Amino acid sequence: MFSGDLLMNDLTKRALYFDFYGVLLTEKQKEIYDLYYQQDLSFGEISEIRGVSREAVFDLLKRTEEALAYYESKLRLVQKYQLSREIIKEITQKIDELKNTEEKTPPSMYGKKDLDQVAGLLRKLDDSW
Repeated sequence: MFSGDLLMNDLTKRALYFDFYGVLLTEKQKEIYDLYYQQDLSFGEISEIRGVSREAVFDLLKRTEEALAYYESKLRLVQKYQLSREIIKEITQKIDELKNTEEKTPPSMYGKKDLDQVAGLLRKLDDSW
């Protein structure tokens, strides 16, 4: 059916963690995270902007990443999000299969209109994330 271990690369994982848990970070953590990962500045460039040492930037970034990982370990929102997306994809594929079968076989108790309504609801669910 679907794998329990949802793989994602580091870039995707960092982006999702920040999207889901960024509001829980301090302003300083958000700023350093943004400068390093989203604006692609080096530790040296960030240390000049912030007026702190490169080591301080590194330490704050490391603590920020640890905080984001901790939030995910407790809340599992990213994992649930990915799992729901995978389930939605599977159901959508099944609906498409049923629609194709419906066209080739005699009418069943559930018609194309019903399948379209279910597909619409799944799109709403998918868009709600």
